[in-house]
Amino acid sequence: MPDAARLARRMGRILAETYPEADTELAHTSPLELLVATVLSAQSTDERVNSVTPALFARYPDAAAYAAADRAELESLIQTVGLYRSKAASIQGLAQALCDRHGGEVPTTLEELVALPGVGRKTANVVLGNAFGVPGIAVDTHVGRLARRFGWTEESAPEKVEEDLMQLFPPSEWTDLSHRMILHGRRVCHARKPACDACPLASLCPSSTLPPATSATRSAPPREEARS
Repeated sequence: MPDAARLARRMGRILAETYPEADTELAHTSPLELLVATVLSAQSTDERVNSVTPALFARYPDAAAYAAADRAELESLIQTVGLYRSKAASIQGLAQALCDRHGGEVPTTLEELVALPGVGRKTANVVLGNAFGVPGIAVDTHVGRLARRFGWTEESAPEKVEEDLMQLFPPSEWTDLSHRMILHGRRVCHARKPACDACPLASLCPSSTLPPATSATRSAPPREEARS
């Protein structure tokens, strides 16, 4: 195993020890609910999405209900998450596609998911990994930023970052790795001012701002604060 891969897996093990509870924070009870919630989460917070989905899911229990929804009513239910008009259009478009192509059910392959309106690779991998147990790396802004800081990739395009991480880690780790990196990005490795003095990876991270003598492995990071 190349040294870069060995170091990456060592860092991955530390993340696993630091965030044993890592999981999606989007509340859902079905693949469709997770798909809709993930679409809503774009440029929003999971907390905000979770504040609107109980009423949304109760109003629209299946794909047919979303497809037949009154657009203005749908928009009113998701208005606080931001970009609600385009998200409402995406939700109705993907719901209609589910009814037309998949009998109203969420498909279980990446190719079929990304063919749905408003569904990219990140959303598809979130659904596959968390609803169906199909390994996938969901590259959001946190995962991309941390992967570059950790020296795991030099790429900026999410698809290229995904490919590089897939080469470093076995499929069994892909889904959980995404969750752990997202939590670490939210709690410690912030976009503007990473908290390297609280980071358990500081002694291994090539982007650490701490002097080598003080970049010792840290204990658990602080609780989550405001998102970056």
